[in-house]
Amino acid sequence: MTARKLEKKEWKPFFDTVSTVLGIKEAEIEVLSLDLGDQVEAEWLPLLGLSYDPKGDVLDVGLEGLDHLILKPREIYVEDGGVGLASLAVVDAEGERQIVKLRDPIALPSP
Repeated sequence: MTARKLEKKEWKPFFDTVSTVLGIKEAEIEVLSLDLGDQVEAEWLPLLGLSYDPKGDVLDVGLEGLDHLILKPREIYVEDGGVGLASLAVVDAEGERQIVKLRDPIALPSP
């Protein structure tokens, strides 16, 4: 897997493109904080989309039943797997690191 840092000017076009080509994925969100420790915010929920709003300076991770907002991100790193985006790490304005892992949904066997 290859990880790279996105420059801020890339954020909006990157997430606009990713949301249109990503396909069906599930996401897990983990928040790493010195004050609170490691906390799982969401555990393998269907991903509805990823978007960055430069006016509000907010990264929106839309999941089924949860809208996870990351305010004033300072740095965004993306990790590409063999079939596209595998994860992203975001450092927010308060220095907390938020990790979003992506995977294909588990296919159930036919009855």
